[in-house]
Amino acid sequence: MREDGRTASDLRPVEILPDFLEAADGSALVVMGGTRVLCTASVEEEVPRWRERGLGWVTAEYGMLPASTGRRRQRDVARGRPDGRTTEIQRLIGRSVRAVVDMAALGERTVWLDCDVLQADGGTRCASICGAWVALARAVRGLPEGALAADPLREPVSAVSVGIVGGEPMLDLAYVEDSTAEVDCNVVMAGSGTLIEVQATGEGSTYSRGELTLMLDLAAAGIDTLRGLQIEAAA
Repeated sequence: MREDGRTASDLRPVEILPDFLEAADGSALVVMGGTRVLCTASVEEEVPRWRERGLGWVTAEYGMLPASTGRRRQRDVARGRPDGRTTEIQRLIGRSVRAVVDMAALGERTVWLDCDVLQADGGTRCASICGAWVALARAVRGLPEGALAADPLREPVSAVSVGIVGGEPMLDLAYVEDSTAEVDCNVVMAGSGTLIEVQATGEGSTYSRGELTLMLDLAAAGIDTLRGLQIEAAA
C-alpha cells in the first residue's frame, strides 16, 4: 500500500474539466491527485511560412507557475529563455498531439496548445498531454460549420507516468514517489493502443526487459481509464 492508500496499479483521482476558460477556443483543467494543469487551445487562421501549403500545424508551450511547487520558481521570461526541461517537455507535448492529427484535414491553420502547471505533484507532462488533446478537440469542434473538410483528430492521445519504487512497478507516480524512484518512465499512447513515445530512465539503477514490460502493462491499463475521461470531456 502506498502513502496515499493506492495499490501499485491505481491511478490517483482524476478529473478533466472542459471549457474551463471562456476566452480560449478550447480549454481543459486536468486534475491528477495534487497535480493541476490548465490546457488551452488557440486557433490561428494561418501557418508558419515554412509549412507546406495545404497542411495545418499544431505546436505546444509548457510552463510552471512560480508557486506551482511551493517554493517560488523564477518565470522563464525573467531568465530570458525557457530552461532545458521546459523545452524538452513542450516538444514532447507537441510531438505527441501531432501524431494523432491529420494536418491536411486541419487545413491551413495553426493551433497553439498552452499547458500551464498550476500545481505540481508529479506527472505534469503526462497531464499536459491528456489535457492538450481535450483542449484541441474542443477547439476543433468549435470551428464554424464547413470550416473543415473532415475531422482532423484521428484518435485520442493519452499519457501516464509509471516507475519502479522500492523495487515495485507502480502507476501514476506522485512527487514523493517520483523523487525516490529507481526507474522513472512516461508512456504516451494513441487511442488504438499503439505507442507514440516511451521515456524510461534508470535513476542510478538499471531495469530489465521484463520490468519494462510490466511498466508498459500498468501504463496501458491506466491509459484506458484516462482515455475514457478524455473522450467524455471532449464530446
